[in-house]
Amino acid sequence: MLPDDRTLTVDGLAPTGRGSILLLACGALAREILALKAANGWTHMDLLCLPANLHLWPDRIPDAVEKAVLEHRAEYDRIFVVYADCGTGGLLQARCAKLGVEMVEGPHCYAFFEGVEAFAAKAEDEMTAFYLTDFLVRQFDAFVWKPMGFDRHPELIQMMFGNYTKLIYQAQTDDAALDAKARECATRLGLEYERRFTGYGDLGRALAELG
Repeated sequence: MLPDDRTLTVDGLAPTGRGSILLLACGALAREILALKAANGWTHMDLLCLPANLHLWPDRIPDAVEKAVLEHRAEYDRIFVVYADCGTGGLLQARCAKLGVEMVEGPHCYAFFEGVEAFAAKAEDEMTAFYLTDFLVRQFDAFVWKPMGFDRHPELIQMMFGNYTKLIYQAQTDDAALDAKARECATRLGLEYERRFTGYGDLGRALAELG
């Protein structure tokens, strides 16, 4: 059973110990990866998720990934890291290379949900866009509103988002409730709203290529 978002944010998800490939991922991707595993019958893949709130401190991600790899390497034939760069400034890629494990391509999850090439092609035109995924819409208060202090100091919204023009919700699923909440998030930040259905983007392709 999939833990709730709060558990995925703070504790992550432990592996089952079954399978030959370990997917070492961010807790924010647990739903999507488990859905892909179920839809494709990837029973040979196991999933371990680190706490999603590591994204609040990107400098901690490489060490957390290394610790998990070293802890579980002997239990699996292969480990695949389902993190993009995620704000580590290339440090995660360097750490994965040192450990001899592969990782998903892209600067962040927004890129691989959109499709890395498609995201790069739009990057210049969307420099003033703020992105949310399904998980981040559900956890908007925990990952955006409270960490940035907007709940205590709403005057900071204009200071931090004054140069943004729109919020783009990259929808992995068709969910009217999430659409409504994402639109509300845009309103709270004073931004235009755009919903863009991406599905799982390059994530499904990357996992399928593992064999």
